[in-house]
Amino acid sequence: MTNSILIIGGTGNIGFPLVQLLAQDETVELVAGAYDLAKDRQKYGALPITLRPFNFLDPATFDAALAGIDRVFFIRPPQLAKPKEDMLPFLTRVKAHQIKQTVFVSLIGVEKNPVTPHHKIEQMIEGLALPHTFIRPSFFMQNLTTTHRADICQRSDLFIPAGHAKTSFIDTADIAAVAAKVLTTPVQTAQKLNITGPEAVTYDEVARTMTTLLGRPITYSKPSLWKFRRTMLARGMKKEFVNVMVMLYLITQMGNAKQVTADLPDYLGRPAHSVADFIAANRDLLAARSQA
Repeated sequence: MTNSILIIGGTGNIGFPLVQLLAQDETVELVAGAYDLAKDRQKYGALPITLRPFNFLDPATFDAALAGIDRVFFIRPPQLAKPKEDMLPFLTRVKAHQIKQTVFVSLIGVEKNPVTPHHKIEQMIEGLALPHTFIRPSFFMQNLTTTHRADICQRSDLFIPAGHAKTSFIDTADIAAVAAKVLTTPVQTAQKLNITGPEAVTYDEVARTMTTLLGRPITYSKPSLWKFRRTMLARGMKKEFVNVMVMLYLITQMGNAKQVTADLPDYLGRPAHSVADFIAANRDLLAARSQA
């Protein structure tokens, strides 16, 4: 029996490895919601996936994207920070299409942080009584190779306002592996998976691991939240994205990112990747380079 899955966010750090995993399953019919059809088609290449126009801010794209779909997987685009306006209309159509399961990548500890968009989206999904799985990961290791990469490569510094708090970093490839299993096993009506890496470490420890594996000294400058926000805005990052980052690092400073759970190894039957594993695998991305 074919399992028709709509992936929204399939070109990102979680979505693309998820698509690659699901593409290997002959019982899955893959559909991707595409904001830019030409660009996304180039990204997916020869992968067996159907593209349908989709935009969270354009309700006219919802019904066609959801037609014939059994399960939906989605990630909140970081620039969308008003769930009632930019998520609820779509979730209402998910309800109307009687989708069998909605899988949402949320955030660990989100049930204790009502100000986050993730918390509000979870509440909307539950309020609509959608059969769901919330995948609640800790901080992504990929933040080091995306958001913070310039500081690491150009300044050999972790410019991150986390103080001395610990974080149980997780590889997005591990999140994708969990999502792939959720989407290809019997439907769960109210499942919550709190997934983390195998250990909680401070950014001082991350800097020392980088120093060893990258072969050059990496510092951790511990900026204040205010200095971090001001610097990110000056670099041209969108205010909404910066504000969410500041909120998440405040949560980290409060000690709410250090939880280590057994959900991932229990669910997948293998350990999660470690920070050292990730840094070693991404040496080239984190190599030193001069400032532009």
